[in-house]
Amino acid sequence: MTSVATASPDTAAQSVPPRKKVSSLLRSQRRAGVWMALPASLHAGIWIGLPMLASIVLSFTQYDVISAPRFIGLANFEDLFTDPVFMTSLRNTAVYAFFTVPVSMAIALVLAVMLNQGIRGQMLYRTAIFIPQVTATVAIALVWLWIYNPRGGLANQLLGFFGIGQVSWLTDTAWSLPSIIAVGVWQGIGLKMLIYLAALQGLPKDVFEAASIDGATAVQKFMQITVPMLKPATFFVLVTSIIGAFQAFDQVYILTQGGPANSTTLITYEIYKSAFQQFRMGLACAQSLVLFVFLIVLTLINRRLMGGSNDDS
Repeated sequence: MTSVATASPDTAAQSVPPRKKVSSLLRSQRRAGVWMALPASLHAGIWIGLPMLASIVLSFTQYDVISAPRFIGLANFEDLFTDPVFMTSLRNTAVYAFFTVPVSMAIALVLAVMLNQGIRGQMLYRTAIFIPQVTATVAIALVWLWIYNPRGGLANQLLGFFGIGQVSWLTDTAWSLPSIIAVGVWQGIGLKMLIYLAALQGLPKDVFEAASIDGATAVQKFMQITVPMLKPATFFVLVTSIIGAFQAFDQVYILTQGGPANSTTLITYEIYKSAFQQFRMGLACAQSLVLFVFLIVLTLINRRLMGGSNDDS
């Protein structure tokens, strides 16, 4: 005798292959992802990809905006590395980045740790430190012009209290670049502090409580727990800081115009001069390409040194 099994509605629903449901859901999510990423992709392609491609092509040409570009091969690159002003700008930019990046990162980390302790008025302090980040660089540069004014400027007035003579902060080749570096350090602290502060608030508190129970001091907890656990944030801050340092332009343009004697000429200001004062667009594109390659190499070196992985970048 044979029995006929009648499938209930629940049994019929369970009979639909789950793999088919999952694949259908994944396809739907992928289509939604493509549509959501499309505007950003178009923006990046039109406003970043095409200018980059045009810069690469123009770097091999002689182009003065008025005449049509003329292909000259590697002549622009040969001129670059025999031009003493360009080499000076490279050196000045390297010095600027070497001092502004680590100094501003260290100050930002210390400030973030201090402002993460729940002290009274911390919102006021955070706002005050972050304000330079959202203030127009031109306005900041004008304030620093007054501070560095050799006749009655704040910096020389402070030196006067200690009996130190006046310093020509922006017109003395020995002091001009350090003066620009001081502005860069001061301006860059706010954003770095904010990133570190966000990272600190995401650290697990039970680790610090366990360390306290074990008798660890504040310095030990900072050096052996806080700093290692902030490694992804440090890598991000380091890379963005280096890129920002190599793109510094506004303060040089307002404060010194690259002088005196090219002592504050950074590579971005040299690119600006080549493109918009000398109208040597091909040479400016070659300089921009060298800067781009330099930044890529530095980023890869930083990633290698810090042991960056896919999940922490």
